[in-house]
Amino acid sequence: MDISSIKQERGVLVTLVGRMDAVTAVQFEQACDPWIKGGEKNIVADFTRLEYISSMGLGSLLSVAKKLQPNGGRLAICGLTGMVKEVFRLSGFDKLIPGFENADAAFQKL
Repeated sequence: MDISSIKQERGVLVTLVGRMDAVTAVQFEQACDPWIKGGEKNIVADFTRLEYISSMGLGSLLSVAKKLQPNGGRLAICGLTGMVKEVFRLSGFDKLIPGFENADAAFQKL
């Protein structure tokens, strides 16, 4: 999985490409941790090019969301498609972590 992150006006955009599974899920947390420790409150994960997510990937998302909460921050997802969108729906994560069509819409709601 490839991950990149960039500071935006209202938070940080983290873009994921590939597969978020048991091997790569920790990379998401590692990419978010420096931003959280640096005081960022809002993170949007762009899943437009994410092909697969496992239960470990979902757990990693939940972990980052919990780390953001004490400072009043939130995690949001954008670009859910295909199988990844279906996994979110079936697991109920669409109720836990807000999903948006694109990053602009996500940042406007955070």
